[in-house]
Amino acid sequence: MLDRNALKAEMARNEVTQKTLAAKIGISEKTFISRMKKGVFGTDEAQIIVDVLKIRDPASIFFAK
Repeated sequence: MLDRNALKAEMARNEVTQKTLAAKIGISEKTFISRMKKGVFGTDEAQIIVDVLKIRDPASIFFAK
């Protein structure tokens, strides 16, 4: 399960907006918001998010309990 709050914190820390991150992934901002709510990103998308935000412990965000 996705830890939305942790992902949002990483976005804020890196000053990256939802719109910017969506563009990096190659989806619309609306789709990005929907996937955030559902907590579902594909592995390729998750990897891009990790790379863009320089997340050191992606498992704690993308595989939160």
